[in-house]
Amino acid sequence: MSIDADGAPNAYHPDNIGLDDLKNAGYPNTSWWKNILVPDPQNPNRAYEQPSGPDQGYFVSMTALQDGTKAKTDPSRYVDSTRIPYIVLPGGGSAGAKLGDFAVVFNGKNGRIVNGIYADVGPSNKIGEGSIALAEALGIPSSPRTGGVSSGIMYVVFPGSGNGKPRSLSEINTEAEKHFNNWGGMARLNACFSPS
Repeated sequence: MSIDADGAPNAYHPDNIGLDDLKNAGYPNTSWWKNILVPDPQNPNRAYEQPSGPDQGYFVSMTALQDGTKAKTDPSRYVDSTRIPYIVLPGGGSAGAKLGDFAVVFNGKNGRIVNGIYADVGPSNKIGEGSIALAEALGIPSSPRTGGVSSGIMYVVFPGSGNGKPRSLSEINTEAEKHFNNWGGMARLNACFSPS
């Protein structure tokens, strides 16, 4: 599991002092940075910097799951990696899962299990990313720059379980737990999981 900082209001900074390295956002040298950072409405060739507040000067980073009632330049439109345990699935099809669906993530090395939501889309050739909050709850190194683990994590995703919108932590916990128990809970997970 690698760590995704996207959606955190302090994920990326022009001086590269954010939670994650600017190269992971592709900024400024690629065209795909506009999939991760909000372009400045006044200058679309530059990322938008927050003009005020506790994260003034930081870029606004996006998640694919968004609250469409808020402005694109409002950091609260996106799912905050530091607060919400979320998973990232590859673009181009994820076995029927849609943004906003619920998930349960299991760390086979320490037995921790965490409820989450599918909130971001990654490259089509990569699976196994999660938010900072998910990593912390699973007890694995949570730095987007240096954290993550190479094995031992199992993701159980419930296609069709969400409503396509960001949810509160309490809603995520209630809904994911309900779907997990209906699926078969720990007994079924233990039958599927083989630690490596």
